Amino acid sequence: MPFYRFEGLKSHRFNPHLSTAEGPVIEGQYLYFRMVTKRAGTGAELHYHPNELMAFPLAGRGDCVVGKDRRIIGPGDFVHFPPCARHGLKATEEADLKYLYIKDRTWTLVGSAADEALPEKARSAKEVERDVKAGKYPGQKKDPAKSRAIIEGLGRCYYPMIEALDAPPASGHSERRVEGTHLAFGFVESPPGHVEEAKKSAHEMFLYVIRGGLEATVAGEQKRVAAGEVVHVPRYAGYRLEVAGRGNVRYAAARSTPRLEEAIRKSGAADNWRG
Repeated sequence: MPFYRFEGLKSHRFNPHLSTAEGPVIEGQYLYFRMVTKRAGTGAELHYHPNELMAFPLAGRGDCVVGKDRRIIGPGDFVHFPPCARHGLKATEEADLKYLYIKDRTWTLVGSAADEALPEKARSAKEVERDVKAGKYPGQKKDPAKSRAIIEGLGRCYYPMIEALDAPPASGHSERRVEGTHLAFGFVESPPGHVEEAKKSAHEMFLYVIRGGLEATVAGEQKRVAAGEVVHVPRYAGYRLEVAGRGNVRYAAARSTPRLEEAIRKSGAADNWRG
Protein backbone atom coordinates (compact mmCIF):
# COMPACT_ATOMS: atom_id res chain seq x y z
CA MET A 1 0.00 0.00 0.00
CA PRO A 2 1.56 3.35 -1.00
CA PHE A 3 -0.46 5.74 1.23
CA TYR A 4 -0.52 5.96 5.04
CA ARG A 5 -1.36 8.12 8.03
CA PHE A 6 0.67 7.45 11.16
CA GLU A 7 -2.41 8.08 13.31
CA GLY A 8 -3.98 4.92 11.91
CA LEU A 9 -1.05 2.66 12.77
CA LYS A 10 -0.18 0.82 15.98
CA SER A 11 2.30 2.55 18.29
CA HIS A 12 5.41 0.68 19.49
CA ARG A 13 8.15 1.17 22.09
CA PHE A 14 11.12 -0.90 20.96
CA ASN A 15 13.87 0.00 23.44
CA PRO A 16 12.23 0.38 26.87
CA HIS A 17 15.60 -0.11 28.62
CA LEU A 18 17.18 2.75 26.66
CA SER A 19 14.47 5.14 25.48
CA THR A 20 10.98 6.46 26.07
CA ALA A 21 10.44 6.79 22.29
CA GLU A 22 7.12 5.47 21.11
CA GLY A 23 5.23 5.57 17.85
CA PRO A 24 4.18 3.77 14.68
CA VAL A 25 6.58 2.44 12.07
CA ILE A 26 6.26 1.71 8.35
CA GLU A 27 8.70 -0.98 7.32
CA GLY A 28 9.97 -0.75 3.76
CA GLN A 29 12.26 -3.06 1.85
CA TYR A 30 15.34 -1.04 2.78
CA LEU A 31 14.40 1.34 5.58
CA TYR A 32 12.14 2.02 8.54
CA PHE A 33 10.07 5.22 8.44
CA ARG A 34 8.61 6.25 11.82
CA MET A 35 6.85 9.01 13.68
CA VAL A 36 8.36 9.11 17.18
CA THR A 37 7.09 10.89 20.29
CA LYS A 38 9.08 11.51 23.46
CA ARG A 39 7.13 12.97 26.36
CA ALA A 40 8.36 16.25 27.85
CA GLY A 41 11.47 15.77 29.97
CA THR A 42 12.07 12.18 28.80
CA GLY A 43 14.11 10.54 26.07
CA ALA A 44 16.99 8.26 25.22
CA GLU A 45 20.16 7.44 27.13
CA LEU A 46 23.46 7.49 25.26
CA HIS A 47 23.49 4.51 22.91
CA TYR A 48 24.49 3.39 19.40
CA HIS A 49 23.65 0.95 16.62
CA PRO A 50 25.39 -0.08 13.39
CA ASN A 51 22.58 1.15 11.17
CA GLU A 52 22.30 4.78 10.15
CA LEU A 53 19.62 7.06 11.62
CA MET A 54 18.17 10.41 10.58
CA ALA A 55 15.77 12.63 12.55
CA PHE A 56 13.62 15.61 11.58
CA PRO A 57 11.64 17.31 14.40
CA LEU A 58 8.05 18.36 13.70
CA ALA A 59 7.01 19.64 17.14
CA GLY A 60 8.66 20.43 20.47
CA ARG A 61 12.37 20.75 21.15
CA GLY A 62 15.06 18.22 21.93
CA ASP A 63 18.38 18.10 23.79
CA CYS A 64 20.50 16.16 21.30
CA VAL A 65 23.98 14.65 21.52
CA VAL A 66 25.90 13.15 18.58
CA GLY A 67 29.41 12.07 19.52
CA LYS A 68 30.47 15.01 21.70
CA ASP A 69 28.36 17.66 19.94
CA ARG A 70 25.35 18.67 22.02
CA ARG A 71 22.67 21.05 20.74
CA ILE A 72 19.03 22.01 21.24
CA ILE A 73 17.02 21.16 18.12
CA GLY A 74 13.49 21.93 16.98
CA PRO A 75 11.19 21.94 13.94
CA GLY A 76 13.13 22.72 10.78
CA ASP A 77 16.36 21.17 12.04
CA PHE A 78 17.72 17.89 10.67
CA VAL A 79 20.11 15.55 12.49
CA HIS A 80 22.26 12.81 10.95
CA PHE A 81 23.41 9.95 13.19
CA PRO A 82 26.14 8.01 11.32
CA PRO A 83 26.46 4.24 11.88
CA CYS A 84 27.71 3.47 15.40
CA ALA A 85 27.71 7.15 16.43
CA ARG A 86 27.15 7.56 20.16
CA HIS A 87 24.00 9.62 20.57
CA GLY A 88 21.04 10.53 22.71
CA LEU A 89 17.95 12.70 22.28
CA LYS A 90 15.65 13.92 25.04
CA ALA A 91 12.59 16.14 24.90
CA THR A 92 13.01 19.41 26.78
CA GLU A 93 10.75 20.08 29.76
CA GLU A 94 8.42 22.46 27.93
CA ALA A 95 6.57 20.07 25.61
CA ASP A 96 6.56 16.65 23.96
CA LEU A 97 9.03 16.13 21.13
CA LYS A 98 7.68 14.65 17.90
CA TYR A 99 9.93 13.81 14.97
CA LEU A 100 10.35 11.76 11.82
CA TYR A 101 12.74 8.87 12.48
CA ILE A 102 14.40 7.18 9.51
CA LYS A 103 16.67 4.14 9.94
CA ASP A 104 18.13 1.62 7.51
CA ARG A 105 17.32 -2.09 7.73
CA THR A 106 20.85 -3.49 7.97
CA TRP A 107 20.07 -3.78 11.72
CA THR A 108 16.84 -3.82 13.71
CA LEU A 109 15.26 -0.95 15.65
CA VAL A 110 17.02 -2.13 18.82
CA GLY A 111 20.23 -0.35 19.88
CA SER A 112 22.91 -0.91 22.53
CA ALA A 113 23.87 1.30 25.46
CA ALA A 114 27.04 3.30 24.87
CA ASP A 115 28.92 1.28 27.53
CA GLU A 116 28.00 -2.15 26.13
CA ALA A 117 29.25 -4.35 23.30
CA LEU A 118 26.96 -5.00 20.36
CA PRO A 119 25.33 -8.43 20.35
CA GLU A 120 26.61 -10.83 17.70
CA LYS A 121 23.23 -10.64 15.97
CA ALA A 122 20.72 -7.82 15.88
CA ARG A 123 18.07 -8.35 18.55
CA SER A 124 14.43 -8.17 17.54
CA ALA A 125 11.71 -6.18 19.28
CA LYS A 126 10.05 -9.49 20.22
CA GLU A 127 13.20 -10.74 21.98
CA VAL A 128 13.56 -7.51 23.94
CA GLU A 129 9.87 -7.59 24.90
CA ARG A 130 10.23 -11.16 26.24
CA ASP A 131 13.27 -10.23 28.33
CA VAL A 132 11.58 -7.19 29.83
CA LYS A 133 8.49 -9.21 30.77
CA ALA A 134 10.73 -11.83 32.37
CA GLY A 135 12.51 -9.18 34.44
CA LYS A 136 15.77 -9.50 32.51
CA TYR A 137 17.91 -6.63 31.25
CA PRO A 138 17.70 -6.98 27.45
CA GLY A 139 21.13 -5.47 26.73
CA GLN A 140 24.66 -6.81 27.05
CA LYS A 141 26.98 -6.89 30.06
CA LYS A 142 28.40 -3.45 30.85
CA ASP A 143 31.89 -3.32 29.36
CA PRO A 144 32.92 0.08 27.94
CA ALA A 145 36.13 -1.40 26.51
CA LYS A 146 34.08 -3.57 24.14
CA SER A 147 31.74 -0.81 23.02
CA ARG A 148 31.87 0.07 19.32
CA ALA A 149 30.30 3.47 19.88
CA ILE A 150 32.06 6.24 17.91
CA ILE A 151 32.58 9.50 19.79
CA GLU A 152 35.29 11.35 17.85
CA GLY A 153 35.61 12.39 14.21
CA LEU A 154 31.92 12.32 13.26
CA GLY A 155 31.92 15.74 11.61
CA ARG A 156 29.02 18.21 11.77
CA CYS A 157 25.80 16.21 12.09
CA TYR A 158 23.28 19.07 12.44
CA TYR A 159 21.72 20.73 9.38
CA PRO A 160 19.21 23.62 9.45
CA MET A 161 16.60 23.00 6.74
CA ILE A 162 14.20 25.92 7.35
CA GLU A 163 13.76 28.53 10.10
CA ALA A 164 10.21 27.30 10.91
CA LEU A 165 7.83 24.77 9.39
CA ASP A 166 5.23 27.51 8.90
CA ALA A 167 7.71 29.96 7.33
CA PRO A 168 6.65 31.73 4.10
CA PRO A 169 6.96 29.48 1.04
CA ALA A 170 9.98 29.46 -1.25
CA SER A 171 9.71 31.49 -4.45
CA GLY A 172 10.34 28.40 -6.58
CA HIS A 173 11.09 24.70 -6.35
CA SER A 174 13.67 24.17 -3.62
CA GLU A 175 15.43 21.06 -2.31
CA ARG A 176 17.85 20.77 0.60
CA ARG A 177 19.44 17.32 0.76
CA VAL A 178 21.81 15.33 2.96
CA GLU A 179 23.09 11.92 1.88
CA GLY A 180 24.76 9.58 4.34
CA THR A 181 26.13 6.07 3.97
CA HIS A 182 22.81 4.26 3.56
CA LEU A 183 20.13 6.95 3.69
CA ALA A 184 19.38 10.23 1.95
CA PHE A 185 17.07 12.95 3.30
CA GLY A 186 15.47 15.86 1.50
CA PHE A 187 13.42 18.87 2.55
CA VAL A 188 11.39 19.89 -0.49
CA GLU A 189 9.24 22.91 -1.35
CA SER A 190 7.37 23.14 -4.65
CA PRO A 191 5.00 25.71 -6.22
CA PRO A 192 1.58 24.94 -7.73
CA GLY A 193 1.75 22.81 -10.85
CA HIS A 194 5.23 21.44 -10.20
CA VAL A 195 5.55 17.78 -11.22
CA GLU A 196 8.08 15.10 -10.33
CA GLU A 197 7.74 11.72 -11.98
CA ALA A 198 9.65 8.60 -13.02
CA LYS A 199 8.63 5.47 -14.91
CA LYS A 200 10.79 3.45 -12.53
CA SER A 201 12.09 4.78 -9.21
CA ALA A 202 15.81 4.07 -8.77
CA HIS A 203 15.42 3.88 -4.98
CA GLU A 204 12.84 3.23 -2.28
CA MET A 205 11.33 6.53 -1.08
CA PHE A 206 9.08 7.78 1.71
CA LEU A 207 7.48 11.25 1.69
CA TYR A 208 5.79 12.99 4.61
CA VAL A 209 3.64 15.99 3.68
CA ILE A 210 4.10 18.93 6.05
CA ARG A 211 2.07 21.60 4.28
CA GLY A 212 -0.13 21.74 1.18
CA GLY A 213 -1.08 18.74 -0.93
CA LEU A 214 0.02 16.44 -3.72
CA GLU A 215 -1.80 14.50 -6.39
CA ALA A 216 0.24 11.32 -5.98
CA THR A 217 0.27 8.26 -8.20
CA VAL A 218 2.36 5.23 -7.20
CA ALA A 219 2.36 2.03 -9.27
CA GLY A 220 -0.97 3.06 -10.79
CA GLU A 221 -2.69 3.86 -7.48
CA GLN A 222 -3.73 7.51 -7.13
CA LYS A 223 -4.60 9.67 -4.13
CA ARG A 224 -4.66 13.33 -3.18
CA VAL A 225 -2.47 13.49 -0.09
CA ALA A 226 -2.51 16.32 2.43
CA ALA A 227 -0.50 17.41 5.46
CA GLY A 228 0.19 14.50 7.80
CA GLU A 229 0.03 11.82 5.12
CA VAL A 230 2.81 9.51 3.95
CA VAL A 231 3.59 8.35 0.42
CA HIS A 232 5.68 5.18 -0.02
CA VAL A 233 7.36 4.57 -3.37
CA PRO A 234 8.94 1.09 -3.59
CA ARG A 235 12.13 0.69 -5.56
CA TYR A 236 11.43 0.27 -9.30
CA ALA A 237 7.82 1.50 -8.93
CA GLY A 238 6.58 4.22 -11.26
CA TYR A 239 5.38 7.42 -9.62
CA ARG A 240 4.08 10.92 -10.29
CA LEU A 241 3.82 13.78 -7.78
CA GLU A 242 1.99 16.94 -8.80
CA VAL A 243 1.46 19.88 -6.46
CA ALA A 244 -2.28 20.12 -5.85
CA GLY A 245 -4.31 23.30 -5.41
CA ARG A 246 -3.19 26.91 -5.48
CA GLY A 247 -0.65 26.78 -2.67
CA ASN A 248 2.88 25.47 -2.34
CA VAL A 249 3.64 22.05 -0.93
CA ARG A 250 6.29 21.34 1.69
CA TYR A 251 7.42 17.80 2.50
CA ALA A 252 10.21 15.70 3.96
CA ALA A 253 11.56 12.82 1.89
CA ALA A 254 13.81 9.86 2.66
CA ARG A 255 15.28 7.30 0.29
CA SER A 256 17.67 4.37 0.12
CA THR A 257 21.12 4.71 -1.42
CA PRO A 258 23.00 2.29 -3.73
CA ARG A 259 25.24 1.24 -0.82
CA LEU A 260 22.23 0.26 1.28
CA GLU A 261 20.60 -1.58 -1.60
CA GLU A 262 23.78 -3.55 -2.22
CA ALA A 263 24.24 -4.34 1.48
CA ILE A 264 20.71 -5.74 1.74
CA ARG A 265 21.08 -7.62 -1.54
CA LYS A 266 24.12 -9.40 -0.07
CA SER A 267 23.00 -9.98 3.50
CA GLY A 268 19.25 -9.44 3.57
CA ALA A 269 17.28 -7.01 5.73
CA ALA A 270 17.21 -7.35 9.51
CA ASP A 271 14.02 -8.82 10.96
CA ASN A 272 12.69 -6.56 13.70
CA TRP A 273 9.60 -8.71 14.30
CA ARG A 274 10.88 -12.27 14.50
CA GLY A 275 9.55 -14.28 17.42
